[in-house]
Amino acid sequence: MLTNTRPLISDQEADALKGFMFERRAVLGAGLAAGGLLITPLAAQAASSAEPAAEITVDQARTAPIPILIANLGGGIGSQITGVLTNDLSGTGLFKVIPGGDMSGTPDFAAAKATGARAMVTGSVSGSGSVRVEMRLWDVLTGKQLQGTAYTTSPDNWRRIAHIIGDVIYKRMLGEEGYFDTRIAFIARSGTRAHQRTRLAIMDQDGANARMLTAGNWLTLTPRFNPVKDQIAFMSYANNRPRVYLFDLNSGRQQILGDFAGISFAPRFAPDGRSVILSVTRNGGSDIFIVDLASGARRQITSSGAIDTSPCFSPDGSQVVFNSDRGGSPQLYIMSSSGGNVHRISYGHGTYGSPVWSPRGDLIAFTRIANGSFSLGVMNPDGTGERIMTEGFTVEGPTFCPNGRVIAYCRQTRASSGGSGFNSLLGSVDITGFNDRVLPTPGQASDPAWSPLNG
Repeated sequence: MLTNTRPLISDQEADALKGFMFERRAVLGAGLAAGGLLITPLAAQAASSAEPAAEITVDQARTAPIPILIANLGGGIGSQITGVLTNDLSGTGLFKVIPGGDMSGTPDFAAAKATGARAMVTGSVSGSGSVRVEMRLWDVLTGKQLQGTAYTTSPDNWRRIAHIIGDVIYKRMLGEEGYFDTRIAFIARSGTRAHQRTRLAIMDQDGANARMLTAGNWLTLTPRFNPVKDQIAFMSYANNRPRVYLFDLNSGRQQILGDFAGISFAPRFAPDGRSVILSVTRNGGSDIFIVDLASGARRQITSSGAIDTSPCFSPDGSQVVFNSDRGGSPQLYIMSSSGGNVHRISYGHGTYGSPVWSPRGDLIAFTRIANGSFSLGVMNPDGTGERIMTEGFTVEGPTFCPNGRVIAYCRQTRASSGGSGFNSLLGSVDITGFNDRVLPTPGQASDPAWSPLNG
C-alpha cells in the first residue's frame, strides 16, 4: 500500500480519470442495458457455392496483399466505422483495401470481381439510442458468405466495433487471431532532450483515445499490462525513490508494489496475472524477485552478484528470459521460473537487452547494441535463428501484439550537440521485418506495451 509518499496523481485526478477508462472486459461481458455488446450471427445471403473458401496464409498475403473491397456502411457512424476498419486492415500490409462506395441488398459479385477484389465487406448501421451494426464478409470468387454478424451496442462504442469487425475479418481470411481491439500503454514525452517530462499514457493501438494517466511530476518508465486484469505495472521515480507501482485502470489509483530496500524496476506480469517479476538493486548489482499480488510475498530467484534484469516469463510461466552481465557483458539467459537451470542463449556480435517472449512461445525479441548502433531482432528460445528486423540510432523496448505477429518498439533519433533534432517515436514491424512503420501518438513517446486482446 502507499504509505508516507506523495501520490503520482491526486484522488481528485484519479476520480476524473475514472470517467475516461474503457473497462473493456466489463463492456464485453455486460448486458446491453449496461452499455455492453450484443453479438448476433446473421444467416447466409445469396447463392452459396459448395466450393470451400480458399485458405490464405500470412506469408502469401505478405507477398501479395489480399485485395478486399469494403463498402461504405452508411453515413455518420457507418462512415466512421468504415474508415477505422479500412485503416486497421491496410495498416497490416496484408490487405489491399478497395473502396466500395454505398451498397445494399445482394452484392454485385461481377462488379466486385472487376475491381480485382478477392473478398468483400458489406453492411449497414441503424438505430440511435442503441446502434445495430451489421457486417457480412464475402468470398467474391464463389459468392459465398464467409461471415455474418450483427453488433448491438451504445453509439459511443462505434470505434471499438470497427476494431472487433477488423479482428473477425483478419481471423477469417488469415486463420490467426486479430489484434485491432487492443490498446498500447506508453510513456508520453515532452520538453527538450535534456529536460523531458514523462507521463504514463494509454491509447488504442491505432493511436485514438489517447489519455495521460499520470501528471508528469516524476520520471516514469516501462509500463506493462496485466494479461487478465485492467492494471498496469510501471516504474516511477516518485519522491526521488525509484520503485515499481501498480496502476488500476478502472479507478485511476496506484500503489507501490513491494517496498524494497533497494530500487525496484523492470516489472512484468506472470501469464496468470497473479504475480509480478522484477529486478531489485542489491550490493552493487541487481537480483530478480517474484512478488505475489494477493499476499505481497516475495521470492528471490537470482543471486549471481551481477546485474540481473529485464525478466520476462514464457507464455506457460515455466521459464524466464532475462538480461545479465554475469559473463562479462550484457547477454540473454533463460532459467526456470524457480531460478534453476540458467543458460545463456545470445552469442551474436554485441550486447543484448530488453528480452520479451512472444505470446506464441516460439520467439524471443531483443535489442542488440553493436558498433555503437542499435538493432531490434528475434531469436528462437534456444538462441538459434537470430534475425534482425530493424536498425537505427536507437531502437529498443520491443513488445508483441497478442497474436505474436507484430512487434511495437521505440525509435529515437540522434540529437545535435545543442539538443535539437531529437525525436522519440513508436514504431511497429512484422516479425519477418516486413511493414516497418511509425505508430501515431500524441507527441513524442517511448516504452510501448501492448495489451492483451480486448484489453
